[in-house]
Amino acid sequence: MTIRLNATIATITLVLSAIFSHSIYAASAEEIAEGKKLAFDRKLGNCLACHAIAGGSLPGNIGPPLIAMKARFPDKSVLRAQIYDPTAANPRTAMPPFGKHGILTGKQVDLVTEYIHTL
Repeated sequence: MTIRLNATIATITLVLSAIFSHSIYAASAEEIAEGKKLAFDRKLGNCLACHAIAGGSLPGNIGPPLIAMKARFPDKSVLRAQIYDPTAANPRTAMPPFGKHGILTGKQVDLVTEYIHTL
């Protein structure tokens, strides 16, 4: 009986972890468009200064091309953390900490994350 109960609890825990480990929220088309606008804005996100992005002009090559982002970042919160403060994962990164240094607001980081995750 105890083994069966433990197996049931383990199964429930696994299922709940799978459900809640990924964001349930789906961004609207307007939010994704606003995120793209910020990412391409040379005075704000300026992602094109370092990254090649489909549809962007004059991309840089310091950072990797932003392609297959859902495959590279299945957990969107990890992508957001990378945009907010990449120095947390790699103190020697060339990528600026957009959120930590106030280059973008938290909401703007969210919007850019939503757009980049669609690439």
